[in-house]
Amino acid sequence: MRIKILIAMVLVLFSACHPALREEAERPSEALVPVRFFLPSFQDDMDFVSLESALKRNLEYFRNVPADRSFEYGPHTYTCGEVVKTQEAVLALLSMNLGAKEFDRRLKKEFKVYRAAGRAWNNKVLFTGYFEPVYPARLHRDDTFRHPIYRKPEDLVKIDLSLFSEEFKGKSIVARIEGKKVIPYYSRQQIALEKALEGRNLEIAWLKDPLDVAFLQIQGSGRLEMEEGKTISVGYAEKNGHPYRAIGRTLLDRGLLRREEVSMQSIRKYLSDHPEIVDEVLNFNPSYVFFRNLGDGPVLGSLNVPITPERTVALDSRLFPPGALAFIKSEKPRVNDRGQIVGWEEFSRFVVNQDTGGAIRGAGRADLFWGRGPYAELAAGHMKHEGELYVLIKK
Repeated sequence: MRIKILIAMVLVLFSACHPALREEAERPSEALVPVRFFLPSFQDDMDFVSLESALKRNLEYFRNVPADRSFEYGPHTYTCGEVVKTQEAVLALLSMNLGAKEFDRRLKKEFKVYRAAGRAWNNKVLFTGYFEPVYPARLHRDDTFRHPIYRKPEDLVKIDLSLFSEEFKGKSIVARIEGKKVIPYYSRQQIALEKALEGRNLEIAWLKDPLDVAFLQIQGSGRLEMEEGKTISVGYAEKNGHPYRAIGRTLLDRGLLRREEVSMQSIRKYLSDHPEIVDEVLNFNPSYVFFRNLGDGPVLGSLNVPITPERTVALDSRLFPPGALAFIKSEKPRVNDRGQIVGWEEFSRFVVNQDTGGAIRGAGRADLFWGRGPYAELAAGHMKHEGELYVLIKK
């Protein structure tokens, strides 16, 4: 009898220390978990001017949303009006120039806090980064600039599957119609190598390197340097509906790069040094991004408002409420005077969910927009660190 009791106690202790792995969040109700105890310390490593700018731009989005439209914050639902009051209340607190401790105290007293459920195996969020690349380009093709970026084709249709069944709520497909058939849209290989869109006057600009095109698509937006010092911004318009596959994965699987050295910079260098495999590697990813010409304007996120360097995050739009005020904790690179990473340091700050991306899937993924310039490119290319993500709403 004593042996049975002892075994039972051991099993209980073991299971308590090693909980069963939960499944990945598949619905908004599972993506955010209310936090009542053990709240984070709301310390921000940046000045608040950029946060005020991000929130004011965010409110431009909500002004075009009906006040009674609802947004899902985990298991709870809030109206657009309640979200607006939240962000107006934060702006009011920022205008008071409170000390760090008092600001933290007021937030904990006046706001509800939710934590991102994270990945199934460790409840953490994996943070990566993106930036605004700058590439030379031309409006017309020549012997040097031969690789186009396209605007969204007219025959690309996005079909909302929830119209057919509640089972498909929140799901859609991208397709084209051929005769009486609905078929998948062209893959990257069909577009880039087989020239499926050639001759349809869809070219926005021509770039000189297929890697420029690929990395512009991965970032989702960028700036193009044209003739006579002119520049134009291009932003994400739509994708072809094929699944995103990270091109670094095929280099890893083939033993061409080691896991610890994979970064945007190392991938680009390897492919530049081995042009004979560029097409094969790029087409490992069948996803293809179409752009829109933003003229000389700022980069726009998925909410169609300007995004703010180091204050905008891209989250999974299927799971997280658009425009939500969030707080993150992760690590950022520390660089020397030669622009080399010499270490990583912890940071925390407020951000706003103003964007999304094809590779950002699940409650355990977040992409931080670093802006433009050498540090932004370095941070975006190397950031792959776990952390925490919280979302706030006014009580």
